[in-house]
Amino acid sequence: MNKFEQLGLNESLLKAIGDLGFETPSEVQEKAIPLLLQDDTDIVALAQTGTGKTAAFGFPLIQKIDPFNKQTQVLILSPTRELCLQITNEIKLYSKYIDGLYTVAVYGGASINDQARDIKRGAQVIVATPGRMQDMINRGMVNIKNISICVLDEADEMLNMGFYEDITSILSETPRDKNTWLFSATMPQEVARIAKEFMRDPQEITVGHKNSSSANISHEYYLVNARDRYEALKRLADANPDIFSVVFCRTKRDTQAVAEKLIEDGYNAAALHGDLSQAQRDGVMKAFRGRQIQMLVATDVAARGIDVDNVTHVINYQLPDEIETYTHRSGRTGRAGKSGTSFVIITKSEVRKIHAIERIIKTKFEEKTIPSGMEICEIQLLHLANKIKDTETDHAIDNYLPAIFDILGDLDKEELIKKVVSVEFNRFLNYYKKSKDLTQIPGKAGEVPTSGAVRYFVNLGARDGFEWMELKDFLRDTLEVGRDDVFKVDVKEGFSFFNTDAELADKVMTVLNGLEHNGRRINVEISKNDGAKNSGRRDHNGRDRKRDGGFSGKREGGSRDGSFRRDGGNREGGFRREGGSREGGFRSDRPKRDGERRSDSRDSGRRGEGRTSERRSSGSSFESAKRTPRRSKD
Repeated sequence: MNKFEQLGLNESLLKAIGDLGFETPSEVQEKAIPLLLQDDTDIVALAQTGTGKTAAFGFPLIQKIDPFNKQTQVLILSPTRELCLQITNEIKLYSKYIDGLYTVAVYGGASINDQARDIKRGAQVIVATPGRMQDMINRGMVNIKNISICVLDEADEMLNMGFYEDITSILSETPRDKNTWLFSATMPQEVARIAKEFMRDPQEITVGHKNSSSANISHEYYLVNARDRYEALKRLADANPDIFSVVFCRTKRDTQAVAEKLIEDGYNAAALHGDLSQAQRDGVMKAFRGRQIQMLVATDVAARGIDVDNVTHVINYQLPDEIETYTHRSGRTGRAGKSGTSFVIITKSEVRKIHAIERIIKTKFEEKTIPSGMEICEIQLLHLANKIKDTETDHAIDNYLPAIFDILGDLDKEELIKKVVSVEFNRFLNYYKKSKDLTQIPGKAGEVPTSGAVRYFVNLGARDGFEWMELKDFLRDTLEVGRDDVFKVDVKEGFSFFNTDAELADKVMTVLNGLEHNGRRINVEISKNDGAKNSGRRDHNGRDRKRDGGFSGKREGGSRDGSFRRDGGNREGGFRREGGSREGGFRSDRPKRDGERRSDSRDSGRRGEGRTSERRSSGSSFESAKRTPRRSKD
């Protein structure tokens, strides 16, 4: 007996469920469906992404709809276009045996007139993003004054994206006696405020603990030096040959830069961020769902609503600004009862953030070390051997066997195996045989070691209207970093000092130097000490005689205290991989011809990893955004 029959669903729904192959309801479905079918009630359901929330509210609302009434009866709000379309498709699949039930998706990037026309034909269910729904209400294109059910799906994500005003405005257009069903992965204050203001004595369903992580996801962190972060990412990918992952960065620029470097190094990767057109985003997601892309590098905003099965790993290349966001990131893997892994690459100064996340998700992280080059070679060698063993033979090759035997017939079995494996393996071995150990020894838990931070001098101070908090906010917004990434801000009369983690040094020097503030050109230098003893020394012209340990204002060759310089453009150990696409960690054996350039659009303005302190050309992703002190939502 199908267990869905015990939840009180009607025959039409059970028939559709059978077609979809569903047999056992998830925990949130077991708790929510009977409650929503039996009572006209408001609910707040807290459950992780990927636990079957769409079916948990989809089955009951379909059973409650009157298909003969062509008025809009249900409004479902979701944060992104991708999730809006996904919910719409699932509602259509669930209701396939109910004649006359019509569902319309309403979202930006498509014709608003076409969507209004579809609704007027008699859509009982509207699935919408908040921005487009508010636009249609303002234009008088839709009437939601008679709906009986309003669903807020991924409510915390909608509020994180800045939709609070839209949501409250939309809800004010709905009847007071409707039922509101709120589904969320976490319960921040904004979600609680919505529940208090617009819901009547809601019943609460919690799967696991509030804000907790899925039990199917293991959490690991890897401690590295800031300059080794990208090399660590590549090693984690190589140590997991069948990886199918989402890699999270904090900003659009970092997302594009990491994706470009991965592609250049032969990984099947692509970027997903807010600067892409809708057509580009659709193309990237189509390739990712088809597994043509193994590593999707994304911002948090762009990745919201992604629902792709069988993601094996989530890689936090950079931790998010908000701790709760980590829950959404890790929820991209370990879905539908399958296991998944969340990797976090951190520096010493971020260990305290790991402990904060552990308290929120109520799960411990396992500290692991980045695999050595030889460990990766062993993993890849065994993966290749298994791949050869499991490959099905195409008998079309039989016609060519006589010629092949003529060439290889003199080799014994052992020598032949070595040569076959070496065809693919030698390049991997050459790349890693001189690689260094990336393991970083941690300090005390939560300690911020001074060796992991960089201190800067900047020619802005109190005379420019800055107190320490104003300067910190200005730097944070200009650099597009998190609220804790700029610290130890010390403002003097005509100059100031501040700290960041070492990993942000390149960004600080590149973004701030040359920027103008109130007509004044900003100059930033890396400090050798905090300059407190010298802060009052001025020459007879009133200029700073000795700034922060005697800086002359000159930077040599792009090297910053010798620790941030990359030599010769080569990757660590002086090796780079040649050839075309990569599968399972191995490159194709097409060598790059002398003088050959890569022919795609990534070539424009790229200097690889070997660039010194000169800025990238205007075609580079780092220069693509205007340098204005304005923070991107992404």
